[in-house]
Amino acid sequence: MGGKYSGARTKRRWRGLAAAAWVLIAVVGAAVMHWTQRRQSMDRAEERLVSMCEERARMLQEQFGVTVNHVHAIAILIATFNYEKSPPAIDADTFAKYTARTSFERPLLNGVAYAQRVFHHEREMFESQQGWIMNTMQREPAPPRDEYAPVIFSQDTVSYLARIDMMSGEEDQENILRARTTGKAVLTNPFRLLGSNHLGVVLTFAVYRPDLPADASVEQRVEATIGYLGGGFDVESLVENLLSKLAGNQDIVVNVYDVTNASEPMALYGPSILDEQVPHVSMLDFGDPFRRHEMRCRYRQKPPIPWSVITNPLGLFVIWMLLGYSIAAAYSRYDKVTEDCRKMEELKTQAEAADVAKSQFLATVSHEIRTPMNGVLGMLDMLLGTDLTMTQKDYAQTAQMCGRALITLINDVLDRAKIEAGKLELEAVPFDLRSLMDDVISLFSSKSREKCIELAVFVCDDVPKVVLGDPWRFRQILTNLVGNAVKFTERGHVFVRVCLAENSNMEANQVIHGAMNGKDGKVESTTNGAFNTLSGFEAADRRNSWQYFKLLLSNKESLLDDLEGENSNQSDSDHVTLAISIEDTGVGIPLQAQDRVFTPFMQADSSTSRNYGGTGIGLSISKCLAELMGGQISFTSRPFVGSTFTFSATLKRSYKDISVDSSRSLSEALPTAFKGMKAILIDGRPVRSAVTRYHLKRLGIIVQVVNNMSAVVKAFPGKNGATVSREKATMLFIESDFWRPETDVQLLNHLREHKNGLLSDAPKVVLLVTSEADKDNYGSIFDIVMCKPIRASTIASSIQQLLKVEMPERKENQNRPSFLRSLLVGKNILVVDDNKVNLRVAAAALKKYGANVSCVESGKDAISLLQPPHSFDACFMDVQMPEMDGFEATKQIRQMEMKANEESALSEGSTFVEYHLPVLAMTADVIQATYEECIKSGMDGYVSKPFDEEQLYQAVSRLVVGTTDSAV
Repeated sequence: MGGKYSGARTKRRWRGLAAAAWVLIAVVGAAVMHWTQRRQSMDRAEERLVSMCEERARMLQEQFGVTVNHVHAIAILIATFNYEKSPPAIDADTFAKYTARTSFERPLLNGVAYAQRVFHHEREMFESQQGWIMNTMQREPAPPRDEYAPVIFSQDTVSYLARIDMMSGEEDQENILRARTTGKAVLTNPFRLLGSNHLGVVLTFAVYRPDLPADASVEQRVEATIGYLGGGFDVESLVENLLSKLAGNQDIVVNVYDVTNASEPMALYGPSILDEQVPHVSMLDFGDPFRRHEMRCRYRQKPPIPWSVITNPLGLFVIWMLLGYSIAAAYSRYDKVTEDCRKMEELKTQAEAADVAKSQFLATVSHEIRTPMNGVLGMLDMLLGTDLTMTQKDYAQTAQMCGRALITLINDVLDRAKIEAGKLELEAVPFDLRSLMDDVISLFSSKSREKCIELAVFVCDDVPKVVLGDPWRFRQILTNLVGNAVKFTERGHVFVRVCLAENSNMEANQVIHGAMNGKDGKVESTTNGAFNTLSGFEAADRRNSWQYFKLLLSNKESLLDDLEGENSNQSDSDHVTLAISIEDTGVGIPLQAQDRVFTPFMQADSSTSRNYGGTGIGLSISKCLAELMGGQISFTSRPFVGSTFTFSATLKRSYKDISVDSSRSLSEALPTAFKGMKAILIDGRPVRSAVTRYHLKRLGIIVQVVNNMSAVVKAFPGKNGATVSREKATMLFIESDFWRPETDVQLLNHLREHKNGLLSDAPKVVLLVTSEADKDNYGSIFDIVMCKPIRASTIASSIQQLLKVEMPERKENQNRPSFLRSLLVGKNILVVDDNKVNLRVAAAALKKYGANVSCVESGKDAISLLQPPHSFDACFMDVQMPEMDGFEATKQIRQMEMKANEESALSEGSTFVEYHLPVLAMTADVIQATYEECIKSGMDGYVSKPFDEEQLYQAVSRLVVGTTDSAV
């Protein structure tokens, strides 16, 4: 136990470490995922910022380039239409109007002005031509210098620049000189533009003579310069207009700088923002090779962290933990299943041990109960064989009946135990189904006569005559169901019907606790209020009504007509499924009790066992046996109307005629002496008449069914000698409820004349009654009064006596008592049993048939008597005995016989005689394990206590005579 608990603690410790490691992996994985996705998010934001900044820088450069191109176009226009033209094609008004009208092409310029290049020696002539004096930026006359750049044309927006010498300003002069040497537009430092107060720069562009070559040198460009074109460039407006056209402008902040002096960059556009963000820088190329500009972009606010950066790692953590939980749960489940399997193995071992103990217990209980019962019944049987008074005989018979009932109850309990243990095995022997049905009905004939109820059986013609199966278990089901039906029926009938399952549509019409139980299923009635059933009483299941029964008969006849053509098809399947229904008109089953009908030891209600007796185990056993036979059982019941139990069983067809082997028949073969006889049946109930006709047809009698008494009168020879059929009827069968002596006066007179011998050629008249009292009342009128239930064998016996028909002599073995005496007379039989009462019973039973019986009380004594050679012909061996049981004794007997046979075979000159004494187990155990142990130990057969004449007959005919197939 200590090692078990230590192992459990170690397992729990490792589980805790594994769980902690799993959680740590989940946390690390979630953190790595968080930082990775956050880095990716920041990279995407940076890429987006770069993309937007580069796009804006590119578009700004494009817009600036377009403006410069338009200024260049004006420069070409001046050089083409104004230089050395006399008179010039462009004057101040024309230039002002033109530039004003084309200002939409230069939206970023405040205005455009043109300054002409004037040398010092040209100043006086220029001023005289223009009519004004050149001024400086301070509006003072321009001082003398080598050359001047006075503004002669200007757009109205910059008209204040007229007459100003642009060379007078130091920065303007520098721009002019750079522009004419580079041939490109140059820009000034940023400054506030007049009017808009926006930051801007002055764009200066040199105007050359038209003949300047494209690849001119600096000197050539300076020499070819004729003037300068300039304008104020509004950088703020340019950038603002550009950003307003782009999406995402509200997300980023744009700044434009002049970084010609890198240490002191000058802002051209944008607010001054001081934060920790590192802006993205895009270089701007405005065409001025001497100045550098750049655009700096940053997010207005720091990009937020996406929710996915938080939710994804959290989801990963949750999923990882769920996966860990699933793995832990699966492992725990596996561990639990493993532990459960271990416990199940232990329980299985315990159950197997309990099963063995149960089997041993059943064997012990069976033996201990049956052993005294064997003595009781045996002694009662011996007592009944003595001279007793009527009272004494009645007492003894009552005790014998109670003892047999107790044995039956013990058998039922043991059967139920064998079924639960799965040790009940079915035999497979051929048997005559119709004879078995007759035997079952005969068991309850006296009870049905006491209650005056109809008891009948009907087997369809398409049911095989001989089938292969277990007749004893089949009989047990029928006995239980028919016994219940007779027990719970006080008026009406009990009707047993057997047909093929496919013809009865049993599967389609099964009602297991269904709606028909107590709610539906009424049988149609006739005009006089009676129902078309066997007895005229209403039945619970319409499937046994005349309408359905008539359909079944029609199907049967059509099958018989086509039997030869379909014989080959029927032989294709060796299996046949039978549907057996037992219908009664008894008290029915209460609705609330129908769910527990097949529950062992359960009664419909507490009053049932008091009123009718019983243990409630019969139906449970019947259900199990039906299922073992490959079928099922169901019922339809209506309180105070009746019940119909239906069960199916799958058997095999048997093509062996067991009538030639009487030892395998459950009943005697039917005689053939009545074949071809004519009979008239008077019965107004079609179901009952069909049953009677079925039994008569089994004897070969041709039956004509009529439903009125006039046919009976016509059957008697009268004055006209007429009969109801072409050939004379030999017999008349009349149902007792159709016989009315007060109304059928003519028939009564005919019967009296026939009784008095006046009508020698009249048919024999048989009255069919349901009670012994009716038999006494009408015995003086009719030739014979036959009490139901009728069977083919009883009809044959009655007709044989009535018509004095010669019957074939019966075989000797058909009279079992006399045949048994012929087998046992003079035989030496050893009986071994430790119980003296059982010894007396067995010895008396064997001596009754002429056997010489020796008795011993132990296995050792039996071995000493059975040393070869010996004079015994058979041995009845008890199984459970002290010191040495029957199994061990039999094994030693077989060893002695084997040794004696070997010595006899080696002996020369002597006749070889093989020793094999038939040993029959004689025990109170009825379980399969005991039977298997008997065969294993070398015994030849098995008889359970208490054994009766039937068991003794089977055992002796099989062992003493040596016909191993003599048992049924």
